[in-house]
Amino acid sequence: MNDLWAALCLVAILEGLMLFVAPGGWKRAAQQLLAMPDARLRRIGGIVLALGLVALYFIRN
Repeated sequence: MNDLWAALCLVAILEGLMLFVAPGGWKRAAQQLLAMPDARLRRIGGIVLALGLVALYFIRN
């Protein structure tokens, strides 16, 4: 369970770092995401999810 909390903390750190370092770029990226159709975002989300699971599997084993 501690690993899950550590992972969530790292996500928060990376998100905060992006907002701190490049707020303009983050806003442009958010605007582009709003313009994308839901189906495309789901596909991208599924791909990122699958890549994350594969990476986690290889890191843990």
